[in-house]
Amino acid sequence: MNVFDAIRTRRSIRKFSEDLVEREKIMKIFDAARLSPSALNRQPWHFILISKQETIDKINYACNQTWNVPYMVAACVNPSLSYVREDGEKYWKMDLAISMHSLMLAAWELGLGTCWVAAYNENDVKRFLNVPDDIRVMAVTPLGYPAEKRKAISNRKKIHEIMHYENW
Repeated sequence: MNVFDAIRTRRSIRKFSEDLVEREKIMKIFDAARLSPSALNRQPWHFILISKQETIDKINYACNQTWNVPYMVAACVNPSLSYVREDGEKYWKMDLAISMHSLMLAAWELGLGTCWVAAYNENDVKRFLNVPDDIRVMAVTPLGYPAEKRKAISNRKKIHEIMHYENW
């Protein structure tokens, strides 16, 4: 699979098999996240791989939903390490989003599913995972082999609706 195929075919997976993911695949996924670009190469991200069922249950509680999955990943960022533009614009959310997207595309290429979860109680997740106060948890994703096939995305805007030439 090439990157364009991964982008075109990746779907949010909500049903997972109980099969464990090989360590080699997990390391490749986190390497893809590690290699992601960030403003001034600050790399302010951290990821927590969660495999203990007791902890996954706690994350499910914080998300107010149930993920029956062998792994969860918490995507964290240290805002104080991030680049801040002269006008005050902070890049830590963008840096983390790029890295998380790389992680998700790499997982898909390796036959694994993810689902970006943004609805969760951050304070609970931080408490359950012992995340320091100065670190933000910006996303959570289940990670595992899909137990479902999802249809192609059909409701994307056309290129002419989002792309402009030379000016708006």
